[in-house]
Formats: sequence, C-alpha cells, structure tokens
Amino acid sequence: MTNNFSNPDFPKFLENYIGKVKDRAKNFLGYPVSIDFNYSDLFELLNYPLNNLGDPLIESTYDLNSRSIEREVVKFFAEIFKAPKENSWGYVTNGGSEGNLYALYVARELYPNGMVYYSEATHYSIQKNINLLNMPSIVIRAKDNGEMDYEDLKDAVHTHRDRPAIVVANIGTTMTEAKDDIAQIKKALKNSAIRSHYIHADGALAGTYLALLGQGPKFDFENGADSVAISGHKFIGSPIPCGVVVVKKNYKDRIGQAIPYIGTMDTTITGSRNGHSPVFLWYAINKMGLDGLRRRAEICLDVAEYLESRLKEKGIDAWRNDHAITVVFPKPKQEVVVKWQLASEGNWSHIICMPGVTKEKIDEFLKDLNN
Repeated sequence: MTNNFSNPDFPKFLENYIGKVKDRAKNFLGYPVSIDFNYSDLFELLNYPLNNLGDPLIESTYDLNSRSIEREVVKFFAEIFKAPKENSWGYVTNGGSEGNLYALYVARELYPNGMVYYSEATHYSIQKNINLLNMPSIVIRAKDNGEMDYEDLKDAVHTHRDRPAIVVANIGTTMTEAKDDIAQIKKALKNSAIRSHYIHADGALAGTYLALLGQGPKFDFENGADSVAISGHKFIGSPIPCGVVVVKKNYKDRIGQAIPYIGTMDTTITGSRNGHSPVFLWYAINKMGLDGLRRRAEICLDVAEYLESRLKEKGIDAWRNDHAITVVFPKPKQEVVVKWQLASEGNWSHIICMPGVTKEKIDEFLKDLNN
C-alpha cells in the first residue's frame, strides 16, 4: 500500500482494520445480514455522489441520481407484496427502521387520534419511532414463540374502540422470527367494529422470502396490509444498510410538499438519500431473478432445518417457528457467543441461517459447541 498520507500510521491502521473485518466475517451467525454478495461490477459508481433526494417518481435538478433504478426496485417489491397497481408508492430507505418510521408517519397523518398497537416482541425501532412521532400506544403480550397474543389485542382494541387502530404486524420478530397473522388482527378489529384502521407489516427479515415462496400467514396488501417495510441488506444483501417501504399512494399524497430548491417533492423521511443502495438491490434482483431468489430462500430453510436437527441430535433444546430460518437454543458459553457473534436474550441465543451460511459452517460451529 502506497503511503501518501500525512499520518504514517494510517496505512497500517487501515490494513489491520480490513483484516479484522475479513476475519470477523468468517464467523457471523447471529444476525440477519447476508455477506455472500459480490458487487464488483458496480465499483465504478463509487466514484460518483449518487443522491436520490426527494420523491423517486419526480425528477430533480440534481441529476446525479438513480431514481429510474429505484423505481424498478420499488416496482419489484410492490408486485411481490401485491400492492394495488394504480395506488402504490414507495422508496428505498436506509433500512427497516426508517421503513417503519415512514409507515407510522403516514398512519399518524391519516389518523391523528389513532392508537398504535404492537407486541412486546416487536423490533425496538417501533417504540423509538412512536416516541419520535409522539403517538399513543399500547404494548400487546406475545406468546411463548414470539407471536402476538390476539386475545390480548382484542381486549386492548375493545377498551379503546372509540379511536382508530394502528397495528404493527411482525413478519419475523427479532429473536424468534415469529409471524403475526394479519387475518387474526383484522378479526380482532372487526370484533370491536373498528372501521378506521391502519395495518403495517414489518417484514424486515422474513417479508421478502415469505412473499417469494408464498409461505406463512398472508401479510400483503391483498390480505389487509396498508404498508410493508423490508430490509435490503438482510435477505438480498448489500454492503450498505438499506430497505424498501411500500405504501398506498393515496395515503402518501397527504404528506408531500414541493421544494423549489431541488425541483421535486419532499415525500420521504430524509432529505438526501443514498443513491447507491437502489443500484445494489436492482443488480441483485436482476442477476438472481425470481427463480434464483426463491432458490436462495429454499437453501436458507434447508440449512435451518439441518441446524435444528443436528442440535436436537445432541440433546439440545433447539426449536424454530414455522417457515423460519432462525433457530433458537439455550445460550452457550460466552466464548462461543463471542466467536460466532450470537445474538442472545436472557437464557436463549439464536442462529439465523442467512444466505451464505452453509452446512459446513454450521458443522464448524457445532464443533465449538462441543468443546
């Protein structure tokens, strides 16, 4: 490495840091991030400041952008989530948390006096976003597997039946990858004659592959969702955290405003938006295609089944929810947790069999578990 830096220690520091990243990527089992991607074809674009500021459907005087590609990415997700063709809109976000924030923002503008309901197993971004938006909320109990307790939801909704209901449905909870059933949520709302309601599906991890495979409880627009958010760096994979949110267009139209300085509409959470992430997602979607993405999901499920069965063979109390790539088991010794970067909660840890996690890698982990 040529030393053209004013600080002579800088090259060595950078070299060590890159080495550490490569080393830690070898043992990465506890978090929902794919690391099997290769975007080397796109490296040239890193020389340009791609910025998708403003609405992806409206061009701007800032012309170094990837809006046309972003629209294709949104179209792909709108289609797999069965959004109404003439009444859907979305954009590429910084991740699932921003997608959740946008959905709650839209819901608040639609129902200013609405009450938010979400389960205790919901991702921490929901509570944070509710605080940011100053929305009233009620936490619903979760079952042992992490799924929402619909009886508790029914009771809570009935108590506040004079207010519109804004419900967050988890399509894969953080720790156990439990899925909330929108049909059951709608049943609870109907029980109290709640006509004004908004249902957001947080599909950060599982939403993409469940929609592709047609598995699990239905959570798309045709089955009652008003918005869906996913994380792009999880199942598909990206070097930069990103996501996609899709909402009904007539709801989005309530919050946009024209900004003369950039020559477009401000309809998203942030001003400047990363223009590289849409290109990564577009590249991956087109390179793998629907069949390749489905096969990607099937391999993940197969590895998860393999891990669960191997743990059970060893007498370990392992389990996973239906159609899940997350395997939960008793927390192992701390050295194993640290080495394999296992996410843990209480006495439980989990491994998420993301794309790139192989049976051979699982076997390596199991050897450490035995020692």
